[in-house]
Amino acid sequence: MFRMTEVVKQLIIINIIFFVGKIIIGQSIIYEYLAFHYFGNPSFKPWQIVSYMFIHADIRHIFFNMLLLFFFGPSLEDQWGGSKFLFFYLSCGVGAILATQGISYFAFHDSLNILATEGYNKADVLAVLNEGKSMVKWEEILTLREFNNLMSYRVIGIGASGAIYGVLAAFAFLFPNREVYLMFVLPVKIKYLIAFYIIGDLISGFKGQMIIGAAGGVGYFGHVGGALIGFLMMLYWKNHQFKNNRWN
Repeated sequence: MFRMTEVVKQLIIINIIFFVGKIIIGQSIIYEYLAFHYFGNPSFKPWQIVSYMFIHADIRHIFFNMLLLFFFGPSLEDQWGGSKFLFFYLSCGVGAILATQGISYFAFHDSLNILATEGYNKADVLAVLNEGKSMVKWEEILTLREFNNLMSYRVIGIGASGAIYGVLAAFAFLFPNREVYLMFVLPVKIKYLIAFYIIGDLISGFKGQMIIGAAGGVGYFGHVGGALIGFLMMLYWKNHQFKNNRWN
């Protein structure tokens, strides 16, 4: 029987409050101030590196993220204590967006530099992007991937998926041989299931046209980034005899 731990419960409640708030206040306002905007975008604010992970696109988005947190989060919180679990959760979310947006930054500037070599003024290109527009000529100069990387200037980041994938990676690290039942029938060890999802997202990310996002608005590399941050934190804690220390 699953037991809801305190920090997991509070995180789920906060996510639900933000989701309801988005419905009441309006998506455009919430996205403008709380979703993560590209570093160079005028809409970027420092707090967005945390607030973005509490904003979800729709009911399906928040439901599956919170369901995974409910199933896998309590075991980690029991192992570490609430403070350490919260630190880990937020670190994975922040690390995922910083890592992926860092890659996006270089990809964006590569495309911007290509336009500059073709005679476009960078400031003029940014001015057009800030108006939410683009130019047909850009599509003739850039490859589809390069054009989409340029358009990443306007792409926002939302959702707890990076943090959730960090939780999944940590769970597989600590309890690799625990079994879950696919379709309530087929037993699969958690380490294989999590690896399957991470590899699947990695492949989907490379098949997508954007460096950071792919078709359908799914940030596949954000998922992988969260899992990687979680795995690296687990390695660090293990190597420094930190794994079993509770912070509260």
